[in-house]
Amino acid sequence: MKQISIIFSIAFLLTTAVFAQKGVDSQTQKIKEEGNKSTSRSNDVTRSFDWGKGKTKVREMLANPYKINSRRDVLVENILFTLREKKILVDEAASRVKDGFIITQPFVFAKGAVITQNELNRYAVIQDPGTVWTRGQFTLTIEVQPIDGIQNNINVTAKVEGRAGNGLVAEWTTLQSSGAAEDEFLSKLVELVTGNSPDAPQDVEQPLNKK
Repeated sequence: MKQISIIFSIAFLLTTAVFAQKGVDSQTQKIKEEGNKSTSRSNDVTRSFDWGKGKTKVREMLANPYKINSRRDVLVENILFTLREKKILVDEAASRVKDGFIITQPFVFAKGAVITQNELNRYAVIQDPGTVWTRGQFTLTIEVQPIDGIQNNINVTAKVEGRAGNGLVAEWTTLQSSGAAEDEFLSKLVELVTGNSPDAPQDVEQPLNKK
């Protein structure tokens, strides 16, 4: 009788182990299946991700002449203030400030061969790339052209010059303006008058890739 009890006990233990093993196998299989469902994506290669709009600082040059809403006397004061901010001096003898006609003294924006070459390429159209420039300067002519009591056109013209060193002889050569000097001044003036900078970062829509 004792032997029969032992046999039944052993059989019970073996049966429990078998069922337990089946439970483990079943659970393991389920985990594998769930894992395959979450990681298997047949169309991942063709998916696209939206990283948001690019914050690229891109704009065209401002219109020149540029229309600004402001009384002429106030606008002239703002022009003078902008020139002072940029450390550009007014040629008092050549200007008629009260009439809204302002000519500046030459403003040297670059010295030294390396810096001058880079800056002149920005401010001027260089016809002879082989010339070694040692200095660059520009002179601004600013004219306020009234439209009515509160609207004025601001016309800015830059005379850009480069000085090339050839041995003991160095002379200033007038170059074609690229429009950069005029645009920089207008941008500062518009920001001062309106409170909004044209150079603020803008949202640039990125074109979608067509397949």
